[in-house]
Amino acid sequence: MKILALITARGGSKRLPGKNIRPLGGRPLIVWSIDVAKDIPQVCDILVSTDDEAIADVARNAGALVPWLRPAQLATDTATSVDACLHALDWYEREHGEVDGLLLLQPTSPFRSRATVLKGIELFRAHERRTVLGVSPAPSHPQWCFKVDGASMSPFIGGNGLQVRSQDLPPAYVVNGNFYLIRPDELRKRQAFHADDSVPLINEEPDEGLDIDTERDWTLAETIIRCDR
Repeated sequence: MKILALITARGGSKRLPGKNIRPLGGRPLIVWSIDVAKDIPQVCDILVSTDDEAIADVARNAGALVPWLRPAQLATDTATSVDACLHALDWYEREHGEVDGLLLLQPTSPFRSRATVLKGIELFRAHERRTVLGVSPAPSHPQWCFKVDGASMSPFIGGNGLQVRSQDLPPAYVVNGNFYLIRPDELRKRQAFHADDSVPLINEEPDEGLDIDTERDWTLAETIIRCDR
């Protein structure tokens, strides 16, 4: 099996400027995702798509393939992740031949483990290359959530979920952003990574589901590293 690992990293983060190359535990953030994909037999290349030369330099020094800077129109606040992925995928297959899967590893998920990546690839193989998505237990169960309309509130999901004990509720999961593996033809057809028949890659370890988007998330990541040492 031939899988292209892709890391998309814009340079224009507004909430955390420069986050993709900001040092976390002694390594630039993006390097965590590069390192976890190294030496995995099914991964043919680790390609980084970025519009920022500083990110490109760090990624190249870490061993990733960075053959170009992403076009400006694919690096705006309105450009989608799928558009950036398709641009990178199309280029790679033109230059290096077709791949069986595109593995998107977002740099904001530094704590995904090598074991998790290997498990996700095995699920992809075992389920005849159906899309695999990383998921974590939902922090709040949807049956305990509300819709608010002015001064009124109502259960987000009908039924008697509010009367059910937490231990009796069915498990609920959220996409955590740390693993997306899809066939190229499926991504081109759907223009999305999710499908109703997606295979869940369940991360029970909370740290693996951390998606760094705010300064508070960054502080939490630093705390996790300190506690692990």
